[in-house]
Amino acid sequence: MVYTFDHASHLLPRLAMAVLVGLGTATLALSQNPAPQQPNPQDQTAPDSGGPAGDNGSIALPKKKEPEEAPPPAPPEPKVKNPEGAGNYSLRIEVPEVTVDVGVILEKTHQFVPNLKPANFKVYEDGIEQKISGFKRVEAPITALMLCEFAGSNYTYAFNYDMLNAAYSFAEQLRPQDYVALMTFDMRTHIVTDFTQDKRQVYDAINTLRIPGFNERNLFDALYEALDRLSRIEGRKYIILMASGRDTFSKLTFDQILKRVKNSRDITIYAISTGGALRAITEGSGGFGGQMRDIDYLQADNEMKTFAKLTGGDWYSPRFQAEFPEIFADVNKNIRSKYQLVYHPVNAKQDGSYRKLRVELVDDEGKPLRFQDEKHHPLKYDIIARDGYKAAPEVE
Repeated sequence: MVYTFDHASHLLPRLAMAVLVGLGTATLALSQNPAPQQPNPQDQTAPDSGGPAGDNGSIALPKKKEPEEAPPPAPPEPKVKNPEGAGNYSLRIEVPEVTVDVGVILEKTHQFVPNLKPANFKVYEDGIEQKISGFKRVEAPITALMLCEFAGSNYTYAFNYDMLNAAYSFAEQLRPQDYVALMTFDMRTHIVTDFTQDKRQVYDAINTLRIPGFNERNLFDALYEALDRLSRIEGRKYIILMASGRDTFSKLTFDQILKRVKNSRDITIYAISTGGALRAITEGSGGFGGQMRDIDYLQADNEMKTFAKLTGGDWYSPRFQAEFPEIFADVNKNIRSKYQLVYHPVNAKQDGSYRKLRVELVDDEGKPLRFQDEKHHPLKYDIIARDGYKAAPEVE
């Protein structure tokens, strides 16, 4: 029917009007709500250290580190081809080194001279100057063997009394870290106490020395045995020899013990001659027999002094009891206070030969060093160092 078409023709104008009204409403809404502005691209750049770039910017992520390049591989070890039939060998070269302990003592006061420098020392080996490569001041605990003559004689009381006073005086100077042993001798040696740090034990050992057994004084044999025992101990050792110096029945001769003393290493002997007061009273009396006795004791003093000097020690001949504390105060100070010199000898041969040593003190100009007291008077001094050493034997 035609009614349908006519009805649609009436609706078209109304539909068009509705569309136009809707478009107008949308345009008005857009004009009231403008579109948001896009942020400036320059503000979006993140700082190198990371973190936000600004108040309106985006959050910047931390910057990733660029991967580090791997280090180049180590060069291959060179390959050494040994001659055919030969195995692998290692070469070891030992450079000899000599250590010399030197004490510098003023003759008048027996005081140790401090504050010396390496340039103040010159060391000669067999007359050839050596270059000092090491230098230091040494003050350390000690390892000492008291070797005491304890024998009977017509004058037992005088000699043994001095020995006991000397032993007590030395024990009083000991410190808790020191190691000390006591060995006596007459016809043979006797170990009264082995090495100990107990000072009371040393006193108790001295107190047992009351009645000697034999009249013989085998000094050379006893000293040889003492050196042999100490040679098995590492480090610097000391023998405190308290004796008359006379030898009556030893198997060894003086030349043999002298050779043994020279060949000793790291052992210093301090010798104290006993019986000084009695010798002073009886010296020159008794006719020919007394003269022979005096000569024997002079020879004994020379032997005791030689043992000490060859090893860098010192010798004392007290006459009065009051001298012992002062003597051992000096011994204690001299033992603990040393200058230690180290050098590599020019003569590097390992031939077992005996090398003679000599130490000198010089000033900055190379002249002999001189000391003065407060009144500018010259002061004499002693350089205490061992006489020499024995080189290592040749390796066969």
